[in-house]
Amino acid sequence: MADIVVLGAGLGGTLMAYEMAAELRSDDRLIVIGQGQTFHFVPSNPWVAIGWRQRSDIEIDLAEVMKRKKINFITQGAARVHPGESRIELTDGSFVGYDYLVLATGPELAFDEIPGLGPEGFTQSVCHIDHALRAHAAFEQFCQSPGPIIVGAVQGASCFGPAYEFAFILDTELKKRGIRDRVPMMFVTPEPYIGHLGLDGVGDTKGLMESELRERHIKWITNARVKEVRADLMIVEEVDDDGKLKKTHELPHVYSMMLPAFRGVPAVRGIDKLCNPRGFVLVDQMQRNPAFPNVFAVGVGVAIPPVGPTPVPVGVPKTGFMIESMVTATAKNIGGLLRGAEPDTRPSLNAFCLADFGNGGVVFVAEPQIPPRNLNWSAKGAWVHLAKVAFEKYFLRKVRLGNSEPFYERFMLDKLNIRKLKETH
Repeated sequence: MADIVVLGAGLGGTLMAYEMAAELRSDDRLIVIGQGQTFHFVPSNPWVAIGWRQRSDIEIDLAEVMKRKKINFITQGAARVHPGESRIELTDGSFVGYDYLVLATGPELAFDEIPGLGPEGFTQSVCHIDHALRAHAAFEQFCQSPGPIIVGAVQGASCFGPAYEFAFILDTELKKRGIRDRVPMMFVTPEPYIGHLGLDGVGDTKGLMESELRERHIKWITNARVKEVRADLMIVEEVDDDGKLKKTHELPHVYSMMLPAFRGVPAVRGIDKLCNPRGFVLVDQMQRNPAFPNVFAVGVGVAIPPVGPTPVPVGVPKTGFMIESMVTATAKNIGGLLRGAEPDTRPSLNAFCLADFGNGGVVFVAEPQIPPRNLNWSAKGAWVHLAKVAFEKYFLRKVRLGNSEPFYERFMLDKLNIRKLKETH
């Protein structure tokens, strides 16, 4: 008998629990530790932020699903992981032991690294459902007295898709309300070029994203460092290709949404040999920590080096399909260990992304996500919006049902199926 603990109940942790449950022997026990008992479909947060979705549309109570799958679900959260002792300290002071641990914590949002950044400062966020709801309330107030908008990401960020999505969705909604002509928009990003996405581009994302920004009259600043955010002003430093200061911009704003940099969560950050200095968990090609062989990690909290040097720090995104491939490999590797075999399954680490622009969108496929690639493809069209709506529907259904079958792989993943979907719409 073995106790397998999954720490985290977001996208990575929930999928991990479902796939791990299918790998257990009859007497093994699976424990999931989350902060609260609800799952939120994070990719829908930009829609929540402008009122196209309600909290109830993208929220699922996991307690009943976990009970049905005979998973022990603990909801008070973890204070600290003690990998040398194979136990986890919970926020109430109690401990949970484990034979195998999967860290699926997601990141901590590093708003505090820039003065004035974040929902407690002067910018909005779509990283969490609570932030998105707050962003929506602020947007409704903004529409009563429109002015300049800034959207983007700060230095060190590793998730850029939602920033582009939100800028274009805002543009679409402002046009619907008949006030777009009163709203100058600026996109601010540490990327060395538009469409870099932390991946050195995928297909022609540079051309596609630049074209969209031009068509929607959204100006941009790349190689950008946000120095400070004030109530009505954002101070942004633009650097050249050598990282030297090129220009300091003082950008007025009435409404802004800036994605922060990520770091590891306090429960693991600072643990020697488990994490890198930023707090992300170190893993080998089997998703296993080299120093603590009974600890695995999946999702955004995993340490992945940047694709290459950039004038301003830019991280690598962990997209949904990439995370699911980590999950599948980890479940098979722990399943093998339970039966006396050594881990031998590596994640594919491919990327499949549907970026919705409200009235269209961009899709890209990167196999693998980090170049050089076997497949490097992107396209745009109105059909992408329809595809993302369908994706949201089917993914939420998977979570409600507790379906352990890998999902992304079934949803229009290869280039041929995406083209078929395009032809259909």
